[in-house]
Amino acid sequence: MPEPRIDDLRKALDERAAPTVGLWNRLEGRPRTTDFDRALRVEVRDALWMLTRQWQLGEFHGTDGGSPVTATYSVAATRPGRFRPAAEHTSVEDLKDDRPLEAIAERRPLPFAAGTEPLALDLRLAIGRRWLKLVGARPRLNVLSLGIRQKYIDRYPFALPDPDVPADTPRVAHPEVWSEMQAVTGRRMDGYAFYLHLKGGGDASAGIGGLLGLHRQELRSLGARLVTWFDRLIDQPVVNPALGTTNATWDPTRLEHRFSVAAGTPEIGGAGAEKVLTVQEYPGGTLGWQDFSLDPEHPLGGTAPDSVEFHRTVFPAPVRFSGMPLPRWWAVEDGRTNFAAVAPDSTDLARLVFLEFALVYSNDWYQLPCDLPAGTYASIRGLAVTDVFGEKLWITPAGAGSDADWQRWSMFTLDTVGDDDVPADTGLLLPPGAVAVADGPPLEEVVLARDESANMVWGVEATVPTATGTARRGTEISAEELAHRLRLRTPPTVPAPAAAVAYRAVNSVPEHWIPFIPVHVPGQDRAIRLQRAAMPSTVTGLPVPPRTSLLRQGLDQGQQYYVNEEEVPQSGTRLSLAYNRARWRDGRVCVWLGARRGLGRGEGSSGLAFDFLADTTPPGTGTGATGAS
Repeated sequence: MPEPRIDDLRKALDERAAPTVGLWNRLEGRPRTTDFDRALRVEVRDALWMLTRQWQLGEFHGTDGGSPVTATYSVAATRPGRFRPAAEHTSVEDLKDDRPLEAIAERRPLPFAAGTEPLALDLRLAIGRRWLKLVGARPRLNVLSLGIRQKYIDRYPFALPDPDVPADTPRVAHPEVWSEMQAVTGRRMDGYAFYLHLKGGGDASAGIGGLLGLHRQELRSLGARLVTWFDRLIDQPVVNPALGTTNATWDPTRLEHRFSVAAGTPEIGGAGAEKVLTVQEYPGGTLGWQDFSLDPEHPLGGTAPDSVEFHRTVFPAPVRFSGMPLPRWWAVEDGRTNFAAVAPDSTDLARLVFLEFALVYSNDWYQLPCDLPAGTYASIRGLAVTDVFGEKLWITPAGAGSDADWQRWSMFTLDTVGDDDVPADTGLLLPPGAVAVADGPPLEEVVLARDESANMVWGVEATVPTATGTARRGTEISAEELAHRLRLRTPPTVPAPAAAVAYRAVNSVPEHWIPFIPVHVPGQDRAIRLQRAAMPSTVTGLPVPPRTSLLRQGLDQGQQYYVNEEEVPQSGTRLSLAYNRARWRDGRVCVWLGARRGLGRGEGSSGLAFDFLADTTPPGTGTGATGAS
């Protein structure tokens, strides 16, 4: 069936009514030989060829378009001033410009204990050493007759673990931990216990006898200095006394950070508006503009406009790059950049856009200098361009229109949360983040992997923190603690087996493998989520708890822990906890403890089996039959 006739071709092209209609604006030769000598001579046979060449270069369009000479623009830049961990949280705090946004978004409380087991011996010793150093630097307090140093060591001691007590197994099963505990007991003070005493409003001289009033006043002053020093040493989230929670952004069910910031933007006419910029899926690392989206449904409130407006007139400069095509036919480009060797895939949109810019519109781009303050949300109020003909053109944003319009062209712009038909935002966000973040060695590392044989997900604790603050492999930690529990256990009297095989309901897995079992989402019959469970210990028969804070979510409070099923893909998920360090614009160093998420290494196999027959014949005494059901 023949195609219908198109009477108005230009209208069909503008409205895209017939996608099969194309517009060709370039003539390309069809070579018949490999010799390019004649083609490079550009022989002119007649004037018609010259007219065709002029038509190809667009010289007959008559658009009267001139090159820009000057450009005048007005820009308003505002700083985010409010912070909220997630949309469902009600705790909102002021966002101060004294540290990178990564530190505020990723910081989490320092794990000084895992249940009743004390941790972070290195930090406890550092705080105690700092306090004794402050006291020793004061001649009035550093008197031999006072013995103040030993009094604080006796007041805040380290308890020496007992190798014969099963509860002290995490501190005595590992030789390096046990040696360090023996070395510091009775010789150093627990600085963190003293810090908690001061943080709770306690007196620095409480429980220290033989002091005068002048001594106690000086100790109170030093106690305030100690609290300020440790609070600045490692950045931790702010505790909300009303809610009893910390302002952490980590979402344990989604295994990612979620938070929002708000900036007050002044509108024309004096009225103010609030721009809420939310981060829905931040795995950790370095924040960029692509991590943010506009959220008009969850305002933060209390954001006053804090903007800087400036107006400038600048001279546009043509964009130049190495190997760009020259605008004239008779000029020959250099061969420093071989664009013909670039072979992008059909899905490589960034490379395709770059090639179109470089080969088709290379001499049509101009750049305008515009310096913006770091850590601001900027919007262009207006842009007027004057060309060589003296005409003034008002330039509107290329990305204006509906936010849901898929044909809208834009770069470095923010999308809007939701499916509502709202106007697209054309502002530019420069996040108040760090230029670079230095990562420390992992303190904790957990791999969430699927085990199709056991039909469950395992949280494998690859790296586990010890009581001294160092990190060890999870296999070594679990093996040493298991060996210590076996030494403490009194060997029971086991009767000799009556058969060559024995029935086993279930076997055991390494203790650093924490199971996650699928359970139904409340109120739904099909959707499932992963619930943290526990395997029984092969020695005590009690559930084996996780050793990492990443998997102990809610365990010490008697709460269950659930992970969304879609957060553990077939490739798995890797979680890590480490100290991060960055330098802020004023030179201040910021250190915080943050969690990050990365890709796993595929599926895993725990070797878990149910309902099988095990061989009971000791090795070397005979052969026995084994099987599995």
